[in-house]
Amino acid sequence: MKHLLFTVMLCIAVSEISAQRYMPGMCGLQITAGVAPKNGFYSSFAFSQYTKRADRWLFGAEYLEKRHPYEDTNIPQSVFTVDAGYYLKFLSDSRKTFFLSLGASATAGYETVNWNNKVLFDGATINNSDNFLYGGALTLESEIYLSDRVVLIANARERLLAGSSVGKFHTQFGLGIKVIIK
Repeated sequence: MKHLLFTVMLCIAVSEISAQRYMPGMCGLQITAGVAPKNGFYSSFAFSQYTKRADRWLFGAEYLEKRHPYEDTNIPQSVFTVDAGYYLKFLSDSRKTFFLSLGASATAGYETVNWNNKVLFDGATINNSDNFLYGGALTLESEIYLSDRVVLIANARERLLAGSSVGKFHTQFGLGIKVIIK
């Protein structure tokens, strides 16, 4: 009987230890990098805080660059944004090592085309102007806990940025790492 009681207590303790993720008040810092269409890439830095309902708030900054082909060269489009969003956890495994979340973010930023150099090497003029941007994003994100404090992130996101003179939609796929700091 003692062995059975000890085994039950041990199972309860182990399940509670492995479930200490997505706890209210937990905070993390994450760095993400990825690709976008038109020879694009992006990198972002964000802070996330988990809520009582096992969801999380995310606040971050991002740099996105796309390269538009023109004759034998590429014209860069650079986008600097800040985001604030809420991510709903909708799937996790029983061991609390894998999570899927769907997030919605509000976004604001600035876009520059060819670093505001309007005249190209062949004398052509760029008609696109630098602009302030605003909009939102939808993100599907997976988190895989490598340890209690280190998380591998994979995401797919679609951003709609009004105010752009080049393109309003930006699709992104990325990988990142999150470190739980609290």
